Amino acid sequence: MSHLLDNLTVHPDCRHFRGDLPCRPNKTHGYVCESCPVYAPVTSRVLIIKLGAIGDVIRTTPLLRRLRQERPGCFITWLTHTPAILPQAEVDEILKFDFASALQLQARQFDVVINLDKEKEACALLNTISAKEKFGYALRPHDGVAWPQNQLAEHKFLTGLFDQVSQANTMPYVQEIFELCGFDFRGEEYVFDTHEDKGFNWNQLPSSGPRIGLNTGCGDRWTTRLWSDEKWISLITQLQQAGYSPVLLGGEAEDARNRVLHATTGAAYLGTFPLPQFINLMHQMDAIVTQVTMAMHISIALRKPTILMNNIFNSHEFDLYGRGQIVGPNRECVCFYRGTCQLGTSCMEDLPAEKVLQAVAATLPAATILR
Repeated sequence: MSHLLDNLTVHPDCRHFRGDLPCRPNKTHGYVCESCPVYAPVTSRVLIIKLGAIGDVIRTTPLLRRLRQERPGCFITWLTHTPAILPQAEVDEILKFDFASALQLQARQFDVVINLDKEKEACALLNTISAKEKFGYALRPHDGVAWPQNQLAEHKFLTGLFDQVSQANTMPYVQEIFELCGFDFRGEEYVFDTHEDKGFNWNQLPSSGPRIGLNTGCGDRWTTRLWSDEKWISLITQLQQAGYSPVLLGGEAEDARNRVLHATTGAAYLGTFPLPQFINLMHQMDAIVTQVTMAMHISIALRKPTILMNNIFNSHEFDLYGRGQIVGPNRECVCFYRGTCQLGTSCMEDLPAEKVLQAVAATLPAATILR
């Protein structure tokens, strides 16, 4: 049998190389390895394991900036439950977590593997994938529990185990994961796709006054974060009177509520959309009012001034990058990371609309944007 590779130059170390299909430069320009002008040898291979939730995946993306800086020419693979949320131009290989992905990753070698999840399957992968350096959480073989891979992961590990430690923490999440990887955090921003290239038509959006996106939901896990319809109606009315244009935002779970708020106040509501279109809709806003939820992470990633309504979480966890404010109820919350209120009525009812309006005005004066 002839050895075909002896007669043809192949660069399997190039970041464009596929192995199973022609690479993009070959398909687009007809380039071959021997004389390829875009040959880009990979200097190191990095695997990030961050499966979910979507918001946590988004707020992990600042690591991409630092990895590119510290390891020029690195090839980054990311394993997740939600591939669509990652910036495809910035991650070389995006894999959806399933048996096939896990199987092939276990047969490969990496220079660095970072696991930021404590789920047993994620920790087991850190154990079984070959790498020169490993960071994050591993699976202890004798009892099957998540455990810090090294001392760098201990702080973030302990804040997830004990409420007292979590409440005393003063580091934002992004700083914690940077330190877990052995980096100092230097204010690296999120890496995110605005989906502007999709050409969405937003002619129905109001064109006068700053658009204030109001994300009215918070998911169904910690419903102690919810604000009542009466509070939203009061905020919308006051925003309108102050010269702002409120725009209601949400998914299927918020659709019924947003329709009621639209009918009651006349605030703009365009309906629900697939995630890429929803992201681009948020990109049309001048500022966002939201609870701690996926929309909060999207707003920060889009570099929008963010007014964050928070009660049950440690406010130090959230870095708004100097854009926006965190506002909380007028009485202290006693339900740290709880889904039901111990006192019967959520303290969110003690967050007046006027306080949120003041935060909006301080962050984005009504006269600053005229269309």
